[in-house]
Amino acid sequence: MTAQTQPRELLEEVVTSVDGGVGIVRLNRLKALNALSYGVMQKIVEAFEVYERDPSIRCILITGNERAFAAGADIKELENATVVEMASSLQMERWDRIRRISKPIVAAVSGFALGGGCELAMCCDMIVASETAVFGQPEVEIGVMPGAGGTQRLTRAVGKAVAMDMVLTGRRLDAKEALAHGLVSRVVPLESFYDEALKAAHAIASKAPMAARMAKEGVARALDMSLEAGLAYERRLFYLLFGTEDQKEGMAAFREKRAPQYKGK
Repeated sequence: MTAQTQPRELLEEVVTSVDGGVGIVRLNRLKALNALSYGVMQKIVEAFEVYERDPSIRCILITGNERAFAAGADIKELENATVVEMASSLQMERWDRIRRISKPIVAAVSGFALGGGCELAMCCDMIVASETAVFGQPEVEIGVMPGAGGTQRLTRAVGKAVAMDMVLTGRRLDAKEALAHGLVSRVVPLESFYDEALKAAHAIASKAPMAARMAKEGVARALDMSLEAGLAYERRLFYLLFGTEDQKEGMAAFREKRAPQYKGK
């Protein structure tokens, strides 16, 4: 089969689709183990931004395939880069844009999640991992260090001791270790990792959109605030939700023992 006759999906490095209220992004660089080239990162961000603007999408799911979520950055693009080129590129701004997406993001991870792949998974709000998932920040092995949040998000997730071990020696965590250290939310059998992640995404999408967004914001800000400041911030978000129609609908549905019909208002 030539490139001209291959199905379009096989030619696309990033494939998007929609399943109910869930917007799906699938990395599709099979031969490159879903390495995160500049182009791939741009397509991921563009897909996320489309879903961010679409009121019918209430949760985002990103995945790769059974062999790899993403095995890291595209080394061919970085090997001969200069300081000026790295500092002036928009690559890191793309990672910041993912962080600013307000809708909940679920990562379905199987196989390798290394370097930028691990950093991309950590940008998400939940990681559902298969039993074969492997997480690592092996940049030191090629003469650099994590540059897209690896030293920061990893330390917050697993603690200083384990983060130092992973970043300085290139140690990898298997799925069970990642769960034990708090890096992932769930570990499930390989054959069901995507279905379980999609199920979680649909569970999130079924909730009141504003409540889900503010809950995500509250948890995310907990890492940046003192307990006192975080509690005050949480309280303000909680009060604001009483100005939404969905709060009235949710409580009425609970009292009337029926399923709520949320409108995102």
